[in-house]
Amino acid sequence: MPKPLRNLILVLGDQLDPYSAAFDGFDPLRDAVWMAEVAEESTHVWTHQARIAIFLTGMRHFRDAARAQGRTVHYRQLDDTANAGSLAAELLAAIHTLQPQRLVMVEAGEWRGARAIEAVATGAGRTLEVREDRHFLCPRAQFAAHAHGRKQLRMEYFYREMRRQHGTLMDGDQPVGGAWNFDAENRAHFGPGGPGPMPDPVTFPPDPTTREVLALVAQRFPDHPGSLKNFDWPVTPGEARVALRDFIEQRLPHFGEFQDAMWMRSETWFSDPPPRAQAYLFHSRLSVALNLKLLDPRIVITAAEAEFRAGRVSLASAEGFIRQILGWREYVRGIYWHFMPEYRDLNGLGATAPLPPFYWSGQTEMRCLREVIGQTNAFGYAHHIQRLMVTGLFALLLGVRPQAVHEWYLAMYVDAVEWVELPNTLGMSQFADGGIMASKPYVASGKYLQRMSNYCTGCRFDPAKRTGADACPFTTLYWNFLLRHQALLERNPRMTMQLKNLARLSSADRTAIQQQAEEVMARCQTSAT
Repeated sequence: MPKPLRNLILVLGDQLDPYSAAFDGFDPLRDAVWMAEVAEESTHVWTHQARIAIFLTGMRHFRDAARAQGRTVHYRQLDDTANAGSLAAELLAAIHTLQPQRLVMVEAGEWRGARAIEAVATGAGRTLEVREDRHFLCPRAQFAAHAHGRKQLRMEYFYREMRRQHGTLMDGDQPVGGAWNFDAENRAHFGPGGPGPMPDPVTFPPDPTTREVLALVAQRFPDHPGSLKNFDWPVTPGEARVALRDFIEQRLPHFGEFQDAMWMRSETWFSDPPPRAQAYLFHSRLSVALNLKLLDPRIVITAAEAEFRAGRVSLASAEGFIRQILGWREYVRGIYWHFMPEYRDLNGLGATAPLPPFYWSGQTEMRCLREVIGQTNAFGYAHHIQRLMVTGLFALLLGVRPQAVHEWYLAMYVDAVEWVELPNTLGMSQFADGGIMASKPYVASGKYLQRMSNYCTGCRFDPAKRTGADACPFTTLYWNFLLRHQALLERNPRMTMQLKNLARLSSADRTAIQQQAEEVMARCQTSAT
């Protein structure tokens, strides 16, 4: 007679780590794994087709690997006729059928999912054991200790603590090179000639499991945004390690210098073959593998530091990349769990405008937004400056309700998990948290985009003009943002220079800017702008 089920190990779509703490003490004779694909996770925001596909195919590959290891996996597919459609309903049904004594999981990646599972466990009278997620280098309790008593939670000081703790890029107790970061060396643009020849990132042609998922997503979610045509993400730990090696060898040497640069030569992202090198430039494409736990961040950090130690990449490139993972990634997770659930509803600038319809279609005369949204629809990807200083900046200047911006980012990017996406959007991009994360709003005129990209070439708008028929909407809205929030910004010493420039404007200039800004805001709510 089989032994009763002891532990039901819950594995969510962003927990695809075979070495997870959830499996500590796993007994194949008494324990089993539970996973479920549910429509709710694709529809609570209007999710990009590629994002749906990356989670489903990652989960199915994880399931198959776990079964090959001899683990029993109870798995509900999206297309099962009995699928109840929500995580809570599926888990409750599994508890009733399998009658486990206890539920075990590692920490969830979002507040909503964690609370739903807790409610099911309580209602079903089952103990839920939530174990620390060893994937991260800073446990949540450690971040809480770091935050205790601090008036400000700046990433730079947290990053220094992490460098010391993990001995990363250190010479004894001092940072290699005598400085903690080399951000000043990592802001180059490509110049008029562009980035020059670039190798395409390694590709991962869909295997039968992935092809099955792509067909399912195309059939089940045809009206969702984005495209599946360019889907070639790593979906297994093995593929993730190949992607890491490809980045280390091909693009890390230039990552640091050009990490903020933007460039596009093509008018369409849906050409055949697509301009993959232009989409990714010198960026790693590793965030999706990291956020689904297909790749351990320690392996990534060690590989980047080894390249510097071997003299194959500059300190600026290695440090700039490592800072994104050891610093920023761990920091935003700490911010998320330290301040949730109140953080989700913050709106420090009182922004109330709806998200413009062109954020879904890319149909706008503004070439920068057309290019970035087009790339996002084609790949489910844009790098951090495209997100912060193009789509994010425009929403901030326009005064879009920050929760609407958050929902768009969560929907559109394949690497979006709420713990990382929400603080980046509300805190860094929209300044909705009033300065918990960022020391000032990251605002700029169209001239920043002209300097850091070729987007302005061929655009009908002039980034140097703030009023007039050909004035750049970014520039108009930038000056209007300063006018609208002048009283608040005057209390921020980091905004002094920008406000001094504002003070030089005449009364007539101010009136003209405000009138043109109202026209831009009105046009943004039409189907195309």
